[in-house]
Amino acid sequence: MKLYDTYLFDADGTLFDTVDLICRCFDYILEKYGGRSLPKERIMAGIGSPLVTQIVNHLGPGLDYDMILDDYLQYQLQAMEGNVKLFPEVAAVLAALKESGRRLAVVTSRKRFSLDVLLQTTDTSRYFDVLVTPEDTCRHKPDPEPALKAMTLLGADRDKTVFVGDAHFDICSGAGAGIDTIFVGWSHFSPSSLPVSPTWTIESMQDLLTCRES
Repeated sequence: MKLYDTYLFDADGTLFDTVDLICRCFDYILEKYGGRSLPKERIMAGIGSPLVTQIVNHLGPGLDYDMILDDYLQYQLQAMEGNVKLFPEVAAVLAALKESGRRLAVVTSRKRFSLDVLLQTTDTSRYFDVLVTPEDTCRHKPDPEPALKAMTLLGADRDKTVFVGDAHFDICSGAGAGIDTIFVGWSHFSPSSLPVSPTWTIESMQDLLTCRES
């Protein structure tokens, strides 16, 4: 591995341990608007794509998705208190990267106001120079546009930028943007499920601080 000047991070499942929270929210709207439930694995498979896309895929066509989306988000905001935490070592590693002069961004499919709540709740907003959410791009992960948007805002060099994520949405977005990618070992997905191989795989956030040119 090598050290990078710029780090693009996915949010859910990479920095924030929110998978159980997200599944709980989908359980709520699936029961309320569809009268049914889905296996956790089905819900998890969509995490990383825009929320409205996940809702349409799970509930099917012909519903008032603006209303359902608002209901989901309001339910999640209420459920966030006491149910959001960082993965181990995330805060310390973000602080160390920031102090060493690295530029950091969040590139997520989570809406901006919801991301802001996560960052405030976990006291991590101070570490990031740029936030890229679905409101900022026409196309979304796994398309490379969100990664390219973050790089443009940061003035990042492609050869010195890496995308860190836990799902194929992140790895494909980074690879499509022509940058290195890092797949996190605490993902709920298997590396073998990725359609594009990551440049690196890490088992701990601390690995980002011990990278050296091979």
